[in-house]
Amino acid sequence: MNEPAPRPARSAFPWLVGASQVVGLAAVVITGVWMGHYRGGFAWDGSGREFNLHPLCMVLGLVFLQGDAILVYRVFRNEAKRNVKMLHGVIHLLALIISIVGFAAVFEFHRASKIPDMYSLHSWCGMATLVFFCIQWVMGLMFFVFPVASSWLRAMYLPIHGFCGLVLLVMSIGSSLLGITEKLVFSIMPTYSLFTPEGVLANVLGILLLIFGVLLGYLLTREEYRRPPNPEEESLSVHFKTLTEGESPTTP
Repeated sequence: MNEPAPRPARSAFPWLVGASQVVGLAAVVITGVWMGHYRGGFAWDGSGREFNLHPLCMVLGLVFLQGDAILVYRVFRNEAKRNVKMLHGVIHLLALIISIVGFAAVFEFHRASKIPDMYSLHSWCGMATLVFFCIQWVMGLMFFVFPVASSWLRAMYLPIHGFCGLVLLVMSIGSSLLGITEKLVFSIMPTYSLFTPEGVLANVLGILLLIFGVLLGYLLTREEYRRPPNPEEESLSVHFKTLTEGESPTTP
């Protein structure tokens, strides 16, 4: 007697999603505490308090919100694709705006303090991440929100878009870790090795960012957590397969 195929286990899914949100929000809060309590708070006046907006915006925008924008396709896996797509795009837009504010803050601070721009590995990686993020967002807008490309191009680009999103998340977390280390070296280098509270707090922030990335990477790569194909996606898949096999797709 044949046994039925086992159904994908999803019992851990809500717990993993919940854990990712707790860890991500904790990272944002700790960034705010670090910059607010230990570095003097926030302002837009060209001082170090303006610089403090930079790490907060980067963690909130490029890490937490970007991760959540990707995660919506797993969380709302049974909702209408158009609605999830719009939510995905809006959260990414919000992340992009916040990230640009963070970049503007650090450049304004450098200009006011006569500090050179773009000389560190952190700045290079951060700028590459932001530029890549902008390109990814515009490409997603053109291909999937206001599709100007043909169906076979969209089908071909869809897995590339998903892969680039995961790469961007890794780049964002990596750039943040470089930035944490750079800030600690510049700010508390003489006492960093003495396990000062500020250094410990910043190290905890780095660990939380790493855990956030691991949790999202797991959720985004597990096959049983993927969104089930809907008629639109299946149509794209069939259309692309037909074209690659050298046949002409039928037009409804």
